Formats: sequence, structure tokens, C-alpha cells
Amino acid sequence: MYGDSAATRRRVAQLREQGSDIRATADRLVSQAESVPWHGRAADSMRSRIQDRANRLKVAAGHHESAADSLARHLVEVDARKDAIETTRARATSLVADAAGRIAALAHDDSGRAPTDEDSALVAFVPPPAGHKDWLDVELPGL
Repeated sequence: MYGDSAATRRRVAQLREQGSDIRATADRLVSQAESVPWHGRAADSMRSRIQDRANRLKVAAGHHESAADSLARHLVEVDARKDAIETTRARATSLVADAAGRIAALAHDDSGRAPTDEDSALVAFVPPPAGHKDWLDVELPGL
């Protein structure tokens, strides 16, 4: 199976939390710099530099949020593919079992009828491993 959705969701949450933490750190630095009882050109320069660094930290926090958003969108796509794989696998398994049942019934039937081409194709199907992406490309009669 592709992608551990739970692990990816945890990583999205971590990225969002890290972004929030970075933003809070930036605000705390500015607040601490403003509360220093120091005056003059050097104090103003220090506060200006702290504000600049805080702005850069907020940009980094925004990057974390963007990464979390991108990863969350990716997770939606991965989960959709995983669902499609499982749906196709379940449907194919059912079709193959039904065809095998019909062929077995014909074997016990004295009518001499041969299996249909569709049933023969279905029972000859060699499935990909469970959860494999190749399930997305499976083509079977009735699928």
C-alpha cells in the first residue's frame, strides 16, 4: 500500500505546529526587544534588527504553513488513489469468483456448454499484489 496516511497527517500537523511556534517566537522576540529599558540609537538599531529577524521568521512560518497545505493536498490525492485501488481490487476479486463459480457449475452440467470468453478471461486474470498501483490499470470484462 502506498503512503502511510496516518503518518502523513501527523506530519501535516507537525508542520502547522512548527509554523505556529516560529510565529510565536518571532512575536515574543519583538515583545522582549521592545520591553528592554534601553534608549538611544543603538537600542533603536537593535529593535530594528530584531523586527527584521522576526519578519524573516514569519516568512519561514509561512513556508511551513504552505508545506503543510501542499502535503495535505497530496494526502487527499494519495487517499483517493488508495481508495480506487481497493475498489478495483474488490470488484475484480468478485468478478473472478463469480466467473469461477459459473465455470465450476458448467463442469457439473451435462449440457456441454463451454465457458464464455469473458469468464475464461476473468479466471485467467493474475492480480497485482494487494494495494499495488497496477490495480489502477487493470482491465477486465465487467470492470
